[in-house]
Amino acid sequence: MNDRIKEDILLLPDKPGCYQMFNSDNEIIYIGKAKNLKKRVSQYFLRSQSGKTFAMVSHVAYFKIIITKTEKEAFILEMNLIQKYLPRYNILLKDDKHYPYIALHKVKDPYISIARNLKDKKCEYFGPFPLSTNAYEMVNLLNKLFPLRKCQHVPNTPCLYYHLGQCLAPCINKISDEQYDEIFNKIKKFLRGDNKEILKEIEEKIKNYSDKLDFENANELKKFYDAIKHINDKQNVELNDKIDRDIFGFNTRDNYVSLSNFIYRKGILIGKRNFVYEIIGELNEFVASLIYQYYNYNTLPAEIVIGNEDLKDRLSEIFDNTKITLPTRGKLFELLNLVINNAKEDLDEHFASARLSDDKLKLLEELGNILHIKTPYRIELFDNSHLQGTNAIGAMVYFLNGEPLKRNYRKYNIQGLNKKDDLASMKEVITRRYTRLKEENDIMPDLIILDGGLNQVNIGLEVLKSLGLNLNIVGLVKSDKHKTSGLVTPSGEEFYFDDNKPLFYLLTRMQDEVHRYAITTHIKKRNKNMFKSIFDDTKGLGPKKIELLNKSFPNINDLKNAKIEELEQILPKNLAISVLNKIKEELK
Repeated sequence: MNDRIKEDILLLPDKPGCYQMFNSDNEIIYIGKAKNLKKRVSQYFLRSQSGKTFAMVSHVAYFKIIITKTEKEAFILEMNLIQKYLPRYNILLKDDKHYPYIALHKVKDPYISIARNLKDKKCEYFGPFPLSTNAYEMVNLLNKLFPLRKCQHVPNTPCLYYHLGQCLAPCINKISDEQYDEIFNKIKKFLRGDNKEILKEIEEKIKNYSDKLDFENANELKKFYDAIKHINDKQNVELNDKIDRDIFGFNTRDNYVSLSNFIYRKGILIGKRNFVYEIIGELNEFVASLIYQYYNYNTLPAEIVIGNEDLKDRLSEIFDNTKITLPTRGKLFELLNLVINNAKEDLDEHFASARLSDDKLKLLEELGNILHIKTPYRIELFDNSHLQGTNAIGAMVYFLNGEPLKRNYRKYNIQGLNKKDDLASMKEVITRRYTRLKEENDIMPDLIILDGGLNQVNIGLEVLKSLGLNLNIVGLVKSDKHKTSGLVTPSGEEFYFDDNKPLFYLLTRMQDEVHRYAITTHIKKRNKNMFKSIFDDTKGLGPKKIELLNKSFPNINDLKNAKIEELEQILPKNLAISVLNKIKEELK
């Protein structure tokens, strides 16, 4: 502990707020919040530390504080600062995925779909479903059980679903509000776990078909019956109060914490999430921050169940519109203990697996030592993709602490005249990227990796020098099979990692990710341009019909493989034929 830290500790107030830890390069390496800044911050330096906390404290040159009125304000400020500065020692939960919901669209001709947000006021939502497969499985089952429309657009003639008895065919029939209300009520009961009535109806239909020796239809209904029973079997821990709640439990071992969450919706267990992280700072503060981050990306339920009184107080301060419960007996207490046991099992599994030994921060330190640079916690990788010069794009992926941070990915439409020239394209992309970072005074990377050899690296170095930037830049050395085998510096020095397999695998993973992102971005652009060519040049395709086609066939391959009968549900027959002919012409 240096003299500046000793002096600053004496000035700490007994107030809530946020603190920022800085290293000797004036970089923020950790951000935290505290109910009492004096008590919390001083603990880092006046108590013995271990593990990741010790590593963080050993790099602290000084700290700064921001005082807030309440602990809740400190929590919100902490999250905002973490999202802005991405300190290397702060935990960042994945924010690139929203759990699916089942949406019941209460429009003129209602239908069921998968939804990723809850913005449409004409919908009633059920979920979320932590496993997408469960949501899609449920939607498929609902569409077979209940005769709502399946078409994105109501056609002029009945489709196959009507003849199968799975659609009321609003295209030719007038369906009363009372009929739809009856179906809605059955769907809601089903999604809330009350499916005894449906099972009974199916049993009777199976018996009737069997009595008539119609074993084909009886067997088809038996599949529905088994699917519903399968869903019931998975809901083996149910509550009868129909409340949306999350139950959190945690377990610790060797300075690691496993936080487990059982997700109940309408009293039914629909999924489980688990997070395992090395603890930084005080345990309850760390767990509370994880839960707060979790609800930055997930909908708050009516109730959160927790097994720790201090955590209950912290969460009650933050989530003042959600009930925070600390059960001591009864069904919730039993379920809480089940969640805690799951957290322990997940932690044991984590320690038993190879994931724990794959310490990415340690690997990055090794990479920095090999390249004779400071540890590259922030790495930006670049790659280009085109098809004979068409639809050329540049792609950049961002790795923070060895993990991809997808919200920092960037894609660039190549504007240069010769789009086949990979060196010129790389020069353009790097110029655009770092000109902008410099103009906005944004955080620069610790290391730039180009998916190319020495020529690419020299082009990149030329751009950086022209911008007055002194950044570390290397290229990927590849084998004759286009696989990563090492790195090359601007001086032509090459480094290989045959004796360091974990680091080699980390670099390979990074190369695979930038290559994947470049290819998928290029394909999306090519599909978009093909759609534009098809739609703009086909007479009779107006904005509404184009919108319907985009919803029904999200990419060009879906449209290419569509049958004329499918297109006729959306378009008049002559126009459907014109679209298919145009696709064949474009893809010759």
